[in-house]
Amino acid sequence: MTLVPILLFGIVVLITHFIEGITGFGCTVLALPFCVLLVGIKSAVPVLVILAWILALYVIIIDFKNIIWKEFTRIVVFVGIGLPIGMILFSKLPESILKSILGVFMILVSIRGLYTSFKPSTKTLSLNKYVMNFILFLGGIIHGAFGSGGPFIVIYAAKALPNKSNFRATICLLWLSLNSVIIVKNISVGAITPDVLKLLLFTIPFLVVGMLLGNKAHNTIDEKIFIKVVYGVLLISGFFMFL
Repeated sequence: MTLVPILLFGIVVLITHFIEGITGFGCTVLALPFCVLLVGIKSAVPVLVILAWILALYVIIIDFKNIIWKEFTRIVVFVGIGLPIGMILFSKLPESILKSILGVFMILVSIRGLYTSFKPSTKTLSLNKYVMNFILFLGGIIHGAFGSGGPFIVIYAAKALPNKSNFRATICLLWLSLNSVIIVKNISVGAITPDVLKLLLFTIPFLVVGMLLGNKAHNTIDEKIFIKVVYGVLLISGFFMFL
């Protein structure tokens, strides 16, 4: 890897982890399409998973009191069922198929997110608990494969955790738990190569700047407007996966 793609990788990390510092989700799913183009999916995913783990740990340390344990337990049970399925898919499918699947998933989720964000709150679609549980299960599959199941999980969490601080802290505890499993798996199968470690070390300063600025902005930025921006970027990112 040459310096230019690594530097661009760091800039993507800074921007996307700034976003997650505000919302509690989005860093991996937004960074992944750009980072895949720069370094390939087999290098991008392990690095982004570790960076997301570090950011989640930071949020939990400063915001532990806002975790809603009942909702965390429900989320982790259903997501945990789908997680190993996603891990198997990531290890078995070729990179081109993985990118296409992720691209379709990102486009669909972003369209739904934009539609929901522009709808009047009084007309929000109500989903029963079985549908919501299945959404969490799908989020587990996507997270196991790409470390970016956030959008599916957020569909549930946005309804169950309307307070943004409860939402962010609870979701970050989930990312910490899931990504711990994925990191252990990546180590066991040799996915953490010397090149991956070098890329990780280079991008940590970008992560630190992004997460500190994001946390500072958490209580000052209009999150409703920002969510629209997040899903807009997600939609564009989805199309990048087909390049």
